[in-house]
Amino acid sequence: MLAMCVRDQWKVEDLDWSVPRRELPPDVEKRVVQYFTDMAGIELLAAELFKVQRDRAADPTLRAIFETFVTDEIRHSRVAARLARHYDSGRHGRYELNVHLVRFRRHFVDALRHLTADIANAYITTGELLLDVALLRSLDDFVDDEMSHQAMRLINRDESRHIAVDYYMVEYYASDQFTEWLRAQPKKSPAEVIRGWWSVARFISHAAPFFKAVFFEPMELVDPEGRRLIEAFKRVQLLGEKEEVGRRPFSRFMYALRDTFEHPIAGKIFARPITRIMGVDPKYIRTLYAPEEAARARRMSFEELAEDALQAKYLH
Repeated sequence: MLAMCVRDQWKVEDLDWSVPRRELPPDVEKRVVQYFTDMAGIELLAAELFKVQRDRAADPTLRAIFETFVTDEIRHSRVAARLARHYDSGRHGRYELNVHLVRFRRHFVDALRHLTADIANAYITTGELLLDVALLRSLDDFVDDEMSHQAMRLINRDESRHIAVDYYMVEYYASDQFTEWLRAQPKKSPAEVIRGWWSVARFISHAAPFFKAVFFEPMELVDPEGRRLIEAFKRVQLLGEKEEVGRRPFSRFMYALRDTFEHPIAGKIFARPITRIMGVDPKYIRTLYAPEEAARARRMSFEELAEDALQAKYLH
């Protein structure tokens, strides 16, 4: 994997930026330019998340892999920013990062430093699936011109490597080896616990507005039926069907929220706080897979699950 990460590096200048810009209706142009502007910020957030994983990795090869991921995401941010300029006719004013993205980024990165590695990786894996399976491909299909296609082709190749390693880390964090390591760690002081919970609470309070602004609202334009978002969230849910993943405390907690949300009585009472905690639209909280899909996922290896998730990019 490290050899592949090094071999497949590329530069922003490798793209042919001289291709003609597709003319878009004014209202569509404004939204597309804003989406690429926000994408530049999302990619920088991803770089920060991989820095956290890099710094936590004890294995030097794994640290080197995560370092290439940081480089990838910074490059993706530069490409997205340049795509925003490419599609901007200059007639509709200036564009700034969405304020909800700015607020969320600060609190999310801080929260990850307090969360255990398995929970941090769960959020990172979810974000990568939403970005790769849903948002990037849908935005590319919507813009549908050569400039977008050549940029997204290379970005998607990078993101496929990221997801493969994300699934590898999910497997490790679900292992008995990680559980034993976690038990051997010194207990945090009361002050550290309080700081950690306060950090997580701030992150959760900003999650719903962030997801709405930079994922769900853009997807309403570029994938109005929400099929690709459903595919992405389904892959997240299917990971929890693996026995070793499902027995982790965080997985049990998320299962409890989903079961409560789907309960005919409790769901009506607790739907709003559960939606707030999970930070996503209610239609993505419900069970998104059939029993036979769950059985299939339990039989698959983590490598096969990763490959299945990557193939989901081409289902719709």
